[in-house]
Amino acid sequence: MLNLLPERLDRMLLLGAHCDDIPIGAGGTLLELCRAYPGVDVTALVLTGAGSLREEEERAALAAFCPGANLEVIVMDLPDGRVPLHWERAKMALEDLRTRGEPDLVIGPSPHDAHQDHRTLAQMIPTAYRDHLTLGYEILKWEGDLAQPTLYLPMAEPVLTEKIAKLGEHYGSQRDRTWFDDETFRGLARVRGVQCHARYAEAFHVPKMTMSVAPMAGSDPSGFGAGAG
Repeated sequence: MLNLLPERLDRMLLLGAHCDDIPIGAGGTLLELCRAYPGVDVTALVLTGAGSLREEEERAALAAFCPGANLEVIVMDLPDGRVPLHWERAKMALEDLRTRGEPDLVIGPSPHDAHQDHRTLAQMIPTAYRDHLTLGYEILKWEGDLAQPTLYLPMAEPVLTEKIAKLGEHYGSQRDRTWFDDETFRGLARVRGVQCHARYAEAFHVPKMTMSVAPMAGSDPSGFGAGAG
């Protein structure tokens, strides 16, 4: 199994349809990346929840999941469950972010996600970010929409435990949901860990990547996985 190491990580863009999507799908990855790249610029766009308790939860949660990062959080007021009907506003928000710089990494929902809000946002991402490394996270839910991922980030047990603790701490409004519990998050992480020879992992879907024939400057010449774009 080859390793993907981004050539650089100065700026990350995080995209979610709802408050809690990003930490559920990529919370462990955010903890690992923000600690590995201190001072990284992180911009998060969430399409729903503005002006509500959910926005307060999201801002506190993302600050906790992005330790040491220069964090900007934008929460919009699109109606939950109706994002496809507000396609133009969502697309304009994404296009506005696109004019503000080049992220080294984009993390958002996967295009096969069965939730209409997640899927709509996922389908917009490649229309604005065509030449970027994009990771599509997965969210376990009632719909059987999990697909075989293409990229894994192994997590040590303390990182997974920290992720689960932060989810419970910051998203009190979700604790009564039947799927929002330790067993759900730990169970999926264990399955993905088995699939990449680790104890636990978060998994992502990568729509497109390129491979360099010659090693890039400063990269490890021993393997194709030393650099990717």
